Amino acid sequence: MQGRRLLIAAIAAVASSGATAQGGDPEAAREHLSMCIGCHGIPGYRTAFPEVYPVPKLGGQHAAYLVRALQAYRSGERMHPSMRAVAESLTDQQMADLAAYYASAGGGQ
Repeated sequence: MQGRRLLIAAIAAVASSGATAQGGDPEAAREHLSMCIGCHGIPGYRTAFPEVYPVPKLGGQHAAYLVRALQAYRSGERMHPSMRAVAESLTDQQMADLAAYYASAGGGQ
């Protein structure tokens, strides 16, 4: 239930903040995809840490939502240890690049 509330809050924050992936380069994202496809590239994958979560499909998501979600993981606003570690390793530009890649339905993932 908490995850659903955080998702709704993240969507609302995107809508109100105007956060975008402006300047994101889908081609530049290819350097960083390996950290995403290990989970998000497996259809129907579920992770069991720290509890069981369905791993969402990223391809076709709104770029602004993806950037805001990564920012929320980096800040600790969204709780998932693996995603926090990934997000902490990314610059804002890398987040924008990944968001642009997936928003364009990159890899269908």
